Amino acid sequence: MVIAKATAEKWVADHEVSLEENLEASRQEKHSILTLCLPAETYLHVTPEQFEELARVNRDLRLERNANGELIVSPPTGWETGERNFSLTGQMYRWYEKNSQLGKSFESSTGFVLPNGANRSPDASWISSARWNALTSEQKGTFPNICPDFVVELRSASDNLAPLQAKMREYLENGAVLGWLIDPKNCQVEIYRAGQAVEILEKPSELNGESLLPGLIVNLQQIWSV
Repeated sequence: MVIAKATAEKWVADHEVSLEENLEASRQEKHSILTLCLPAETYLHVTPEQFEELARVNRDLRLERNANGELIVSPPTGWETGERNFSLTGQMYRWYEKNSQLGKSFESSTGFVLPNGANRSPDASWISSARWNALTSEQKGTFPNICPDFVVELRSASDNLAPLQAKMREYLENGAVLGWLIDPKNCQVEIYRAGQAVEILEKPSELNGESLLPGLIVNLQQIWSV
């Protein structure tokens, strides 16, 4: 995961061409390409509207936007993370099928606009029916204006731990009740609960959804064995 600077084939050297103009050019020219470069100490600040358009034209990338408006780009995952994500999502979906009346579940491609303005896409998430139904059609939009009650972040081989931990704290600050940070590299799980200290578990065999997601049991053997 990196905070990135964006350039395009028609981006002039002095950066006088606006992001809006480049996006419009991409829409008008079938083969126009938006390239994402990664220079250190350089950040691209985008508006919510620009972020939504960038996400639309770069579907192969996982894009997020922090509360300061900086664009965060994550490339497609490797096979190990893909397999772990598949196991996690599959187990959550089986629980959701039997408990759909309790709320809505989402996988990693779903983005949310948090109360602090950040655009985040947790690896798995869940929102209670009461909170979801309280949203207007406009608030649901493309990226729902809400922080999920429950979030999961799965650390990939290229992820630094500290930014993920900061993201988990951000979720809690914006309304999450329960969060799991699963770290296959260290065989640990950090459990985040609203108003409580972080609990660290060493290679647990399973996790449960506690009172928030009653009956949810996620077996982690597949996560650790990949």
